[in-house]
Amino acid sequence: MISFELNGTPVHCEAAPATRLSDVLRDHLNHKGTKSGCDAGDCGACTVLIDGEPACACLVPAAQAEAARITTVEGLKASPRGRLLQQAFLARGAAQCGICTPGMLVAALALLERAAQPTRHEIADALGGVLCRCTGYAKIIDAVEDAALGRIDTTPRPEQGHAVGARIARLDGVPKIAGTEAYGADAIPPDALWVRAIRSPHHRAGFRFGDIDGFIAAHPGVIRVLTAKDIPGRNIFGVIPPFADQPVFAEDEAHFRGEAVAALVGERSVIAALDLATFPVMWEEREPVLTIAAALDPAAPQLQARRPGNILVRGHVETGDVQAALNGGAVTVEGTFVTAFVEHAYIEPEAGWARRVGDRIEITASTQAPYMDRDDTAAIMGLAPEAIRIIPSACGGGFGSKLDLSVQPYVALAAWLTGRPAAMVYTRPESLQSTTKRHPAIMRSKMAATRDGQLLAMDFEGDFNTGAYSSWGPTVANRVPVHASGPYVVPNYRANTRAVLTHCVPSGAFRGFGVPQTVVAQEQMLDMLAERLGLDALDFRIRNALTDTAPTVTGQVMGDGVGIRDCFEALKPHWQALRRAAEDFNRTAKRVKRGVGVAGMFYGCGNTSLPNPSTIRLGLKPDGRLSLHQGAVDIGQGANTVIAQIAADAVGLPLALIDLVSPDTDLTPDCGKTSASRQTFVTGTAAERAGRALRHRLLRLANAGEGAMLSLEHGRLVVREDTVVRSVDLAALPRDAHGYVQCTEETFDPPTSPLDGHGQGKPYAVYGYGAHLAEVEVDTRLGRVRVLRIVAAHDVGRAINPILVEGQIEGGVAQGIGMALMEEFTPGRGENLHDYLIPTIGDVPPIESILVERASSAGPFGAKGIGEQALIPTAPAILNAIHHATGARLMQVPATPDRVLAALKARIA
Repeated sequence: MISFELNGTPVHCEAAPATRLSDVLRDHLNHKGTKSGCDAGDCGACTVLIDGEPACACLVPAAQAEAARITTVEGLKASPRGRLLQQAFLARGAAQCGICTPGMLVAALALLERAAQPTRHEIADALGGVLCRCTGYAKIIDAVEDAALGRIDTTPRPEQGHAVGARIARLDGVPKIAGTEAYGADAIPPDALWVRAIRSPHHRAGFRFGDIDGFIAAHPGVIRVLTAKDIPGRNIFGVIPPFADQPVFAEDEAHFRGEAVAALVGERSVIAALDLATFPVMWEEREPVLTIAAALDPAAPQLQARRPGNILVRGHVETGDVQAALNGGAVTVEGTFVTAFVEHAYIEPEAGWARRVGDRIEITASTQAPYMDRDDTAAIMGLAPEAIRIIPSACGGGFGSKLDLSVQPYVALAAWLTGRPAAMVYTRPESLQSTTKRHPAIMRSKMAATRDGQLLAMDFEGDFNTGAYSSWGPTVANRVPVHASGPYVVPNYRANTRAVLTHCVPSGAFRGFGVPQTVVAQEQMLDMLAERLGLDALDFRIRNALTDTAPTVTGQVMGDGVGIRDCFEALKPHWQALRRAAEDFNRTAKRVKRGVGVAGMFYGCGNTSLPNPSTIRLGLKPDGRLSLHQGAVDIGQGANTVIAQIAADAVGLPLALIDLVSPDTDLTPDCGKTSASRQTFVTGTAAERAGRALRHRLLRLANAGEGAMLSLEHGRLVVREDTVVRSVDLAALPRDAHGYVQCTEETFDPPTSPLDGHGQGKPYAVYGYGAHLAEVEVDTRLGRVRVLRIVAAHDVGRAINPILVEGQIEGGVAQGIGMALMEEFTPGRGENLHDYLIPTIGDVPPIESILVERASSAGPFGAKGIGEQALIPTAPAILNAIHHATGARLMQVPATPDRVLAALKARIA
């Protein structure tokens, strides 16, 4: 028996002395606000106060809690400072996905209890042990500072018709700051069976099973072992049906380290404690193919019979006469650029559970794509799609990786075969081993320009390591050629890409689908050209930037909403001042040098030349409230809030009247996947259409014209037109099958066209545009790079909610810093958040966001996407700044100290 005080209340529980305090809080005392992100003290999500001092609960044995005072996020409401912190986090938008928020809040409370008005440096220092992958930390520091000063923004909900553009708190924010948000591991029934996968410890290995029945008999509590033979449908899944090739369980040979070959099902206490090394599987390690070069060697083994040469798919875009233009250019530059595997490193590992309900299966899990999960799981289970219900839990970060199946087929199969609820929660090493990464790339490029600085030509070749299975490899290979030109007019252009199969963990979607890799090449090449021409790097970009009437490399003319020049112009004052300051600094500095770099981007919102629909249902209830059925999963980017703001203004009623019906394949229409910066644009347009359609119905119901004002008052529709007031008793109206007295359902599918054999066509209806400026310091003796400042200008069309837009920019910048300077995943190594480094609060500098609003006629109220775009220009801006500081050109990222020193040495040589 262990006894302690929890949030002011004495508690007692039976737990072994060595039990993690985090498990005691979550599993014994049902305090789920304390999150488990790593069980190694690396992420800080489980931070609690023990006698007033912050500690990682995952590292504290229960015995140490005896007679202690424990404070968790649930206890903040009892503290005046705790309540101020929660209010400030909500008002500032400091919680995005929210999985790190409990740890941040608790650590911040400890700081404010000992320092009433800390400096921003002291705040950052106090929160340094808690990782956040979403926010970029800026709004977290702002919120703590606000709480310390008592300056809480209490901006009321916007007035009728003014939701779009309002800086309002996210509608789903309160559970995140209260610690009551239910993520994948938070709502698992106590009687659920536990599922653990047996995974290959080798990059490539044949295998065979031993005496499985004997293993089960020797381990009471192990109920079943699942293998490929237990799958009732097809043992294949994949996000792009024509390319689906990944088995739920490998058969005969495992093709990457971390691939599942079997799964154990049993009582949680038994399965969780089991040494998986005792499972009877014999491995025959075989020579793997791990690199692009090795896979393309003619002597390499073929990973898939249908993919000769280990080439999964090719992409191609071409216009003009590239070779002639390269030959005729006054200046030509070329280079080979290399990028690494990058891990998504969301703080919430994959988690979920399933139950059998008659002849159906219900799955609650962390996901970005509920309808895709439904359809893939149904095929695996040999059931109709309607027999699978997906209920997304709150998603503690995704960034693309949670588009692919993870726990879903395993818990579905276990629940189906046993008749009991079944749950699965990945460990952090398991997550890093088995889930998708950003594609490593080798890119070769040539660019030419005229003497007066007009771009003439670009020839780009890119090979992308897609790992053992396709995942999103085809999307990357086809998106990259459209974007490798950047947001510039390039009259002669050729881009060829290949997604290459290897024995690595599959590469998938990660915030940009290959575009962040291409800008590492493209934007450095532009600087190389500008330097050769003796031109200012920013002016050179402005001179060549796309306009409303200039064609992209696919021949598409946008017509409106092309804001890239506006973004560059917005940076110009900062560019000029900081370049002068860096040059002044460097005149006297010896060891440490400063530099300023710039980079631009554009990014197509949604799928590339493919159907991309979203459907929204908006219903009016008899009590005068609106229900918004929207199936777009909010992974922290703010879809729940933004789509509601759009719907409110479209129907012409106050946002406060809208009730969200969260994503659920039984309750909400399909809004497509949350990726590719499509939700604000695609689902937002569907919401705008649904709102306008409902408004039209309500006006017609009252026989009023388009200019009339609507209101809902005490269960009545009230319509005011000039001096006439009409009123309709909603309770007297007939109700539809959903219980609504009026309901609309609208779909939007962006107007695109297929690309022809030369890659010409209309791949996207809308692009987002952006440009980043980076100021850095480089220690030329140690090779260390410190980012001092980022200024980020983004054309978002219309900022539906500026707080959320800024949050996306700041979070994207932080991930871009990681890609530029520190993040590199090597399969088989660094399978934790201690060795795999992501930016901490101390690594992210001040970020100034500049919101450019060049409206697109295709988007809701003119809006475009921002989630993917925010990351893309950061890394090349930093690399260009390093060159400005030192003259060294980094051709491989991340720019770790050893690579920076090597580049400095090469420059001197």
